[in-house]
Amino acid sequence: MTVQPGNSVRKGFSAGGYLNINKPQGWTSTDVVRKLKGITRSKKIGHGGTLDPLATGVLPICVGYATRFADTVLLGTKSYRITMELGSSTNTYDSTGDKTAEAEWTDVTSEQVEESLEQFKGKFNQIPPMFSALHHNGKRLYELARKGIEVERPARPVETFSLKLIEFNAPEVVIDVECGHGFYARTLAHDIGEALGSHAHLTGLVRTHAGAFRLEDSVTIEQVSVAAESGDWRDVAMPTDTTLQHMGQTTLTEAFVEMVKHGRQLAVGDIGKPGEYKSGDRIRAYTPDNELLAILIFEPEKLGWRPEKVFAAI
Repeated sequence: MTVQPGNSVRKGFSAGGYLNINKPQGWTSTDVVRKLKGITRSKKIGHGGTLDPLATGVLPICVGYATRFADTVLLGTKSYRITMELGSSTNTYDSTGDKTAEAEWTDVTSEQVEESLEQFKGKFNQIPPMFSALHHNGKRLYELARKGIEVERPARPVETFSLKLIEFNAPEVVIDVECGHGFYARTLAHDIGEALGSHAHLTGLVRTHAGAFRLEDSVTIEQVSVAAESGDWRDVAMPTDTTLQHMGQTTLTEAFVEMVKHGRQLAVGDIGKPGEYKSGDRIRAYTPDNELLAILIFEPEKLGWRPEKVFAAI
């Protein structure tokens, strides 16, 4: 995405938006949020999906009213480019940890790697790493791991939709994976090493897409800073409805806009055709100027469309 200083703020941003950040290596997701909070001067800001400090790539940041849709950032699949090294495993499953085992890797072939990938395609169970943010008896697993405590972690169902060997230059192996929610790339690297009998750990990770956010459309923290200094950070942002495209949409009349602004319900027949929607359906409601105004939920048992989320800033 190219920064164009001085551009007027685009439609759809008055209530906030998303920053599709290309996270630099060495930064935690919280580091990025803290930095951008200062740049955007926004009181409401958060990230949609943690990335380890070692990783780079897509980190969606929700700003303003977009924080109310942080859960929608996790919808859809994610893609990663994984770089792993054969020959040793670590307690963190990546290059930041201490070695826990070593093995010979010189006999491993690309054909064997290809064969090992088969067991990780589609649906399977994956045991989360100890160095993760999951809870165990009220504590984060990584807090226990740092004290040298290891606890049993139940395997969780995960799914990969695509898994390909990109480069084999032993001991380095590069793999692309598209996966669903809850998948750990570090665990995949570790488990491939175990399947090969050579041990392995992750040395590099790039998230190339997460839901509606893609690496080719991302911006750096520096670009956001330049945009803010030149005019408005929202010149390099994505609108709040970026993650709401799975919902239907409607444009309201001025009269309906005023009703929705004040939290008043619209009648069943005010939107759509008879039978077009079912109970619980949600739609995006826009003003005549194409500004996202609200999310409406269909409640025929209550004879109408209830404003579920209204952007009061509009």
